[in-house]
Amino acid sequence: MAIDLSKVKGLCFDVDGTLSDTDDVWVGHLAHRLRIVRFLFKRGDPQPFARWFVMATETPLNGMYHLLDHLSLDDNIANLYSKLMQKRKNRTRPFQLMNGAKELLELANTRYPMTVVSARDDASTRRFLDQFELGGLFRAVVTNQTCEYTKPFPHPVRFAANAMGLNAEECIMIGDTTVDILAGKMAGAQTIGLLCGFGEEKELLRAGADLICKDLVELREVFSR
Repeated sequence: MAIDLSKVKGLCFDVDGTLSDTDDVWVGHLAHRLRIVRFLFKRGDPQPFARWFVMATETPLNGMYHLLDHLSLDDNIANLYSKLMQKRKNRTRPFQLMNGAKELLELANTRYPMTVVSARDDASTRRFLDQFELGGLFRAVVTNQTCEYTKPFPHPVRFAANAMGLNAEECIMIGDTTVDILAGKMAGAQTIGLLCGFGEEKELLRAGADLICKDLVELREVFSR
């Protein structure tokens, strides 16, 4: 596995499990809610079960969203979600930035134009970027509402590449799940799979990841060479 940096002119970043430490946040929320039945868990600790559950449901949830996308129902779901989140705006919990994200983005920004390519809705994606003042680093923010089809279709990656004035073949799609890798590969981009989020190494490799990094600290070393 290797990335050919000589061909790279732009970067596309996923959000959940890549820049945003979403899995740990979800695990924490679920474990908190399960405290009321902590007696059901070994040593009264629901944390291991919460982590297993979050990881186990990631692939089916991606599959469900892929089906909705194929049926052209994803926009309806995304709009409904956005309306619900707008009503809960004042109760929305803050995001958690992935370890090493700030340092990686600051370094990458000195070398490449960058875009966000997320399966999140537009409003919550921009809330994440605003919370950590990251919006100014990206040429475009591509969400599940930007293109007719979202990841794992190639459309968002191609849209992001075009926003940077590039072809997809000149970009790297960076993410933690198979949908990120599949979207990048189908668009013609090189791909980097991360193990700091939801994905596992075997499934990322099966999807065609050109390189696997354990976290953003290791990825920063790749761009530092």
